[in-house]
Amino acid sequence: MENFWVFGYGSLMWNPGFATLSAEPALLRGAHRSLCVYSWVHRGTQERPGLVFGLDRGGACRGMAFEVSGENRDATIEYLRAREQVTMVYQEHWRRVKLASGRTVDALTYMVDRKHLQYAGALPLEDQLHIVSGAHGRSGPNPDYVLSTANHLLELKIRDHNLEWLTTQLREAGVDKS
Repeated sequence: MENFWVFGYGSLMWNPGFATLSAEPALLRGAHRSLCVYSWVHRGTQERPGLVFGLDRGGACRGMAFEVSGENRDATIEYLRAREQVTMVYQEHWRRVKLASGRTVDALTYMVDRKHLQYAGALPLEDQLHIVSGAHGRSGPNPDYVLSTANHLLELKIRDHNLEWLTTQLREAGVDKS
């Protein structure tokens, strides 16, 4: 079986959870990273939703592409579906990404479904801050997820001005426990 690629733009970048052969910074065109998904499971509840990242249409997104052995294809996709498709807010797509090495590959990517009830759209930053600050789900506090993603983006030298503003506000509010 042929090796394949998975594109990560949020927690998959810093916590893929599956075996990889290699990882490279990558660029996906035609979608951007956005805190546009109400989290009812991992970082919030239906009563007190959190916010998690989704790939929303338009723009471009820098993230990480992970090469996976073809032998692990079925197990990896099953794992990703269990992790990413708990409430079916994402749609699986194969999208072209450009690797830092210059190669272009097709990568399994999870794009937000704009018709899903959990699609939050482009919320004002102050609303994002309010939602993220108090939310907690099965995978932990919402601020931890946002700060971990921001820290990983900084390590990769990826700038996201909205996320930088949000992390500054979270840290000033004292929610950064790192």
